[in-house]
Amino acid sequence: MSFARARRLTGVMAVVLAAGAGVAMTSGVSQARPVKSSTTDIQILSFNDFHGNLEAPSGSSGRVTVDHRLDTSGATPKVVDVTKDAGGVEYLATHLKQARAGHRNTVTVAAGDIIGASPLLSAAFHDEPTIEAMNSLGLDATSVGNHEFDEGYKELQRMQDGGCLPDGDGAANQNSCAAHTFEGADFHYLAANVKYAGTNKTILPPYFVKTFPGGAKVGFIGMTLKETPSIVSQAGIQGLQFTDEVQTANALVPVLHRQGVNAIVVLIHQGGTPAVQKWTGPDGKVYNANATYDYACGKGGTLAPDSAILPIAANLSPAIDMVISGHTHQPYVCNVPDPAGQQRLVTSASSFGRLFTETDLKYDVQTSDIVRASVAGTNMVVTRDVAKDPAESQIISTYSTLIKPIAEKHLGTISTDVNRVASPAGETPLGDLIADAQVNDPSVVSGGVKPVVAFMNPGGIRADLTYASSPKGEGDGVVTYEEAFTVQPFNNYVVSMNLTGADIYALLQQQWSGANAGPSNTKFLQVSKGFSYAWRTGTAGPEVVPGSVKIGDTVVANDASQTFRVAANNFLSDGGDNFAAFKNGTGKYIGGLDIDSFANYLPTVSPYTPAALDRITKQ
Repeated sequence: MSFARARRLTGVMAVVLAAGAGVAMTSGVSQARPVKSSTTDIQILSFNDFHGNLEAPSGSSGRVTVDHRLDTSGATPKVVDVTKDAGGVEYLATHLKQARAGHRNTVTVAAGDIIGASPLLSAAFHDEPTIEAMNSLGLDATSVGNHEFDEGYKELQRMQDGGCLPDGDGAANQNSCAAHTFEGADFHYLAANVKYAGTNKTILPPYFVKTFPGGAKVGFIGMTLKETPSIVSQAGIQGLQFTDEVQTANALVPVLHRQGVNAIVVLIHQGGTPAVQKWTGPDGKVYNANATYDYACGKGGTLAPDSAILPIAANLSPAIDMVISGHTHQPYVCNVPDPAGQQRLVTSASSFGRLFTETDLKYDVQTSDIVRASVAGTNMVVTRDVAKDPAESQIISTYSTLIKPIAEKHLGTISTDVNRVASPAGETPLGDLIADAQVNDPSVVSGGVKPVVAFMNPGGIRADLTYASSPKGEGDGVVTYEEAFTVQPFNNYVVSMNLTGADIYALLQQQWSGANAGPSNTKFLQVSKGFSYAWRTGTAGPEVVPGSVKIGDTVVANDASQTFRVAANNFLSDGGDNFAAFKNGTGKYIGGLDIDSFANYLPTVSPYTPAALDRITKQ
């Protein structure tokens, strides 16, 4: 049952904010019972960045690091991660049910990117299967994340309210309401800092109040990162304004207080990154290692100083008791002091349903607030040694049957793994292949003019192509549509445009400047065959070597004397990932989907073998 229908049937009260900033929801209301103790126990279960991973994810996306070992077989000892397979909604649902056992007051929430950048099983049906899976596992509320806007904010609103898209039977390899009428989310999508431009009205409710048996109330404020406009396609957010996270949440504190809600938790789709783990090997030496899932901050780890969540957590009102975060796909349970100097828990549960966070706390029934010192959180591994949840299995089975004709289609072959392992200069084998597919896409030929170079954002490449056959048995080296879609799951369009030589130099420089400055933020654009350049570290940081940019044998001058036809996906074309130079493009022509570019190109180069990584060089 969708939330909209549930509201009509159960009479859940909707409170319209005096400021006109959307609608706040209260659920689970019951008559208060006599309280024998001054406190009552509350459990909060949380996760983030699920990204439609209904089936157990494979490869590195389906593992968590639990320990390390020292490999001494080579000349130099090497630290190796010890991992455990984790994730899959059938197992996540079971683990959550087990965790809730014995807890009278429990709530399940998330911190965004529940949908978007999803595997084909969900994406082919506009992520309707994932919403149904979240309904089944008992999610109460989630903040929106940037990927909730992948198909535009109106589609996000449909995720909440339900209804079908008139996209026909599998148009563009997608199909709404393929199994039945989509009824929408039973849980609450929260978007406190996403407003219609020029108004104070949010596109979805800004907060949700959970009322537990006995009368305890906890308010959840939900937000995405304010930089969302720079990392999503502009067409889907036209007419919206994304406001500052701290200012937005702090302004809602008195709104909640006026409703008698003093216990407040922020769900925010912004996060941090654990610092490198210092691991002591059996030889007594200290090595740098990938952080285990429980290292930050329970086992001595910390968050990196440049973590975006830190200044947010440090400036949120002291009246806010806890922060549940996401976006960075990292695991951590840390205390960050609030402006009053009190420790405040900040959590994140990795991604893809591999972990969930269990937080236990005491609620003071006299003050109607959380006892801050009682808040204790732990990240829990979603192991696959428990029984699968039958309701989730049925959802997967239904859509697996519907997707088979598309998923199993053979596109071409590869002779070895084609991966995202970068050269010292930033070039990757898979990036080369995708860029080559886009520059050769006939759908972006405009007026008979073909692009001479294509640029691909690294964040849009979500998985490797592996030579070994998947468990579905397509055969070694065979690339199926499903595997290709897993690599590029966004259904972006390929766009051709004219850029000057100065524009090309500018966008190359933007790989490591402005918002992309710093080692952890650098974004190396992947480029098509025939385009080459060199870069070096100058006195002011990384820079393009003057005169090194070439298209074929033509040297590209850093001025407006030359104009080149280039291709990129619509995300980059709109200036996504802080590549503002793409906005200078003229004569923009929108072609077909990026996945179609890949699907049409791979057969022409099969069996594909990666070439030398010599398009980008570092001096």
